[in-house]
Amino acid sequence: MRIRLIILLVMISFFFSLNAQVNVNDSTVAAFSPTIAYAYQFPGGDIAEQYGNNSTIGGGMMYKSKKNILFSLDVNFIFGSDIKNSDSILRFVLTDAGFIIDGNGVYALYTMYERGYSINLRVGKVFNLLAANPNSGIFFMGGMGYLAHRMNIDVQHETAPQITGDYAKGYDRLTAGFNLNQFIGYYFMSKSRVLNFYAGFEFYQAFTKSQRDYIFD
Repeated sequence: MRIRLIILLVMISFFFSLNAQVNVNDSTVAAFSPTIAYAYQFPGGDIAEQYGNNSTIGGGMMYKSKKNILFSLDVNFIFGSDIKNSDSILRFVLTDAGFIIDGNGVYALYTMYERGYSINLRVGKVFNLLAANPNSGIFFMGGMGYLAHRMNIDVQHETAPQITGDYAKGYDRLTAGFNLNQFIGYYFMSKSRVLNFYAGFEFYQAFTKSQRDYIFD
């Protein structure tokens, strides 16, 4: 099965420049920098049938050449709590009242979350437009990577065997595969180069398939 994922996000990253001897106000500089990023995501396509909006937090490394070419590697953790049709997914283990009876004969306490991750390689360029210095401006990036996501069922005290352990794999919708991504935003390198940022909008198209041999529902 092919699942298409389109995500619109706002990302901000802060990093430290490694080249301190050149004036960024009048010269382009090369910088090799760690990044930390947060994004709020809006799913579309097939994935929107399973999940609502979510967030990611991640980190990576970015290199900007003296020609304002960007190269980056990043890893992002996906998390969210908006699971659509959760009652339908667990319908075979729910009572008529919509509860799950645990191993102690009482109602199980559980929560369903979205969890996942992506690993991406990207390349792009900074264009010196609306820029405070030659190292800043509008930038574009594109890349490819690997994306995986699943539904995590968290059962308090692990008392409901029908939705824990190996049985949980029959409900978790583990899906993974290749992705393409595009980014447009603004890149800013401060005069001090101690704390810099970029922000913008990113789009993913993921071509994924189920990683489970069975789905209970």
